[in-house]
Amino acid sequence: MIDQVSPWVRRFAPLMPGGEVLDLACGRGRHARHLVGLGHAVIAVDRDPAALAEAAGPGIVTSDIDLEGEGAVWPFGPERFAGIVVTNYLHRPLLADMLGSLAPNGMLVYETFAEGNAAFGKPSNPDFLLKAGELLELAGQHGLRVIAFEEGVVNVRGKENPAQAMVQRICAVRPGFPREATLLGSPQGRPED
Repeated sequence: MIDQVSPWVRRFAPLMPGGEVLDLACGRGRHARHLVGLGHAVIAVDRDPAALAEAAGPGIVTSDIDLEGEGAVWPFGPERFAGIVVTNYLHRPLLADMLGSLAPNGMLVYETFAEGNAAFGKPSNPDFLLKAGELLELAGQHGLRVIAFEEGVVNVRGKENPAQAMVQRICAVRPGFPREATLLGSPQGRPED
């Protein structure tokens, strides 16, 4: 996908409670920079040192971690992060531990490829594609309240270089996230004027 902030992340990141945010599989840091701009301290994790060098900046602590290596364990403690942002990445063995690192009022913003994406290109390996409704099931299994969920085809490039992908995305919160903090109605999560 393109190197701009995901509209999904742009919509829900302003609703994250104050505190440290994890940008998992951060790539070159497009979301880390956006989150810092919203006032968060960010831990940006990736296994690509060159990408992490581009992601580094004020308010961003980069960490070169290969979470898929043999014997890899989740490196963060429980209830640490006010928010966790994941885009274009899926490694099922770490999902439960990742969710355990959400603070009692924390928010998960997750968007990645889903089954059916092979019709549009890569990735096409089922190991990297969410099954129908998989993020909803994950949220339910871990006691998260779903703020928003979408599954379907999206445009991933601009008008001059069009492309599509099959994605699934969710914004879900831990039970301590106040319902009144969920402002619905506009793409930025703010009430419509």
